[in-house]
Amino acid sequence: MDSATSDARAPLARTADNGLKIVIVGGFGVGKTTMVRSVSDIRPLNTEETMTLAGRGIDDRSAVPGKTATTVAFDFGRISLDERTVLYLFGAPGQERFWFLWDRLFSGSLGAIVLVDHRRLADSWYSIDRLEHHGTPFIVARNDFGGPPYTRAEVREALDLDPHVPLVDCDARSRESSKGVLIALVEHLQRLAAATVPTPPETAT
Repeated sequence: MDSATSDARAPLARTADNGLKIVIVGGFGVGKTTMVRSVSDIRPLNTEETMTLAGRGIDDRSAVPGKTATTVAFDFGRISLDERTVLYLFGAPGQERFWFLWDRLFSGSLGAIVLVDHRRLADSWYSIDRLEHHGTPFIVARNDFGGPPYTRAEVREALDLDPHVPLVDCDARSRESSKGVLIALVEHLQRLAAATVPTPPETAT
């Protein structure tokens, strides 16, 4: 199979009529674009641009010195769950100067994934704060960048996560690992939905 054929992924079925929106947020260079690329059924839409000297002093590249491109609007991918249901993935830009786009991306979203690099946890605080402000359900996914082996408990404490917010590990380069993160989010959303269903009153006998 040549590269042109492999990139021609399945088109959207005519029967699909239920679109669900998921947003992937996080700090600069944590792997949001990589996750969208790895898991999307279609060739993703990316708005990456080459980083230039104009961004020096604005974008902090000290933790990702090899990074040469950055998302300037959003990434978009799609997963067909069945013949009628489609999951739309939006990867948010990580630099502070593009954060004004986030509120629009959150609009209408079913839930969100906060992707973190545990070497730079402070970069994730704004993501969590905005999601909590909007009341958007989310999970946290710790991307595998190596480094010191912090425990999940240490990461939870550093991010001040509520006990009900799931924390999972992943490798954003792996399709299977990224799918596992999406499954964890869907299961979290299902638990939240079940918890809000009122218990029917007991009938007198």
